[in-house]
Amino acid sequence: QVQLVESGGGLVQPGGSLRLSCAASGTIRGIYAMGWYRQAPGKQRELVADITSGGSINYADSVKGRFTISRDNAKNTVYLQMNSLKPEDTAVYYCNAKKFGPTYWGQGTQVTVSS
Repeated sequence: QVQLVESGGGLVQPGGSLRLSCAASGTIRGIYAMGWYRQAPGKQRELVADITSGGSINYADSVKGRFTISRDNAKNTVYLQMNSLKPEDTAVYYCNAKKFGPTYWGQGTQVTVSS
């Protein structure tokens, strides 16, 4: 089993920044990718960004140029730096870890962008 603990969500004004963190623990061997998804009210969960163990990065078009995903392998932690936030970025953000087989999810952290 893999446990994912997210932190860093909150309320921010449009144009502001937040940094999300996700720490993985447990049986982390075999994780080939970690990333962030989000789900807004009434919408499906969608990929925001992910990063593979080889360093390949993928972003949703809606966040390119504003969000940056990174990882610290020594800490088994992945980060999402979110800049120039917009009201439409408001959602619950979930950390995700993939193995060849199971996928693991964090409990989610709320990000609200509002003036």
